[in-house]
Amino acid sequence: MKKTKVAFVYDFDETLSTTYMQDYLLIPKLGLKPETFWKKANAWSADNMADQVTGSMYYFTKIAKEKGICLSKKMLEDCGRDIKYFEGVETWFERINNFGKYLDLDIEHYIVSSGYEEIIEGCSIRPYFRGVAGCAFAFDENGMPIWPARVVNYQAKVQYLSKINKGLKKLDDKAVNEYIPDENRRIPYTRIIYFGDGQTDVPSMKMVKDRHGTAIAVYKPKSHKKRRATQMLKDNRVNFALPADYREGKGIDTAVKAVLYRIAVLRDLEEMQKEEMKKIK
Repeated sequence: MKKTKVAFVYDFDETLSTTYMQDYLLIPKLGLKPETFWKKANAWSADNMADQVTGSMYYFTKIAKEKGICLSKKMLEDCGRDIKYFEGVETWFERINNFGKYLDLDIEHYIVSSGYEEIIEGCSIRPYFRGVAGCAFAFDENGMPIWPARVVNYQAKVQYLSKINKGLKKLDDKAVNEYIPDENRRIPYTRIIYFGDGQTDVPSMKMVKDRHGTAIAVYKPKSHKKRRATQMLKDNRVNFALPADYREGKGIDTAVKAVLYRIAVLRDLEEMQKEEMKKIK
């Protein structure tokens, strides 16, 4: 019998990493402090009535060009190598995969993020993910970014969740709107666990929760962002609001293992019911 598939879907910035992925190396390479860069980028977006995600992508290319810095794909990938993660993240995937195997569950990990795919490709944890959907640049013949190839905002995150649910590829934009009966979908929402921290995650977390999956709002331990996460819990948008600590025995580890137990038990009950139905036919 095939193992039951479960999807873990993660935001990246301030969910797995301690801050925005661009803050570690990319923005310092441009000679700016993160708070200065984001303030200017967001102001440019507001002045030009641009989506903040798209606007920041343009603003990176603008500043790099002005300073004569080569914002190549390799340079962006190299910016993923010094990313700092919350405690337990780098050992989380193998530990939870092994726990899944114990329950005959096949856990697949996905990133759906407004961060940059090019940076994620350089991250130490990249090999653990079956798929990564993030913002991405189109590059010219000289390897320089010329246009946003893909932009992931809160609306796009919902779309990528639907693709995971239906078993579609990242670029299957037409098929995502086609009707597929629930029983034919690759990973039902009941077996999706979504990890996020911010406003761009709210529609995705709410959708997963409403469809009887599990949504976990994480927050930086001992920070003011706890209030934002707990408010999501109060507003019935998530199932849990927990510190972003992925070590064994901590809140996330305990809650996720309990959810996996439930998934395994429900699967076993369904199989038992099917066997009983066969006896009376």
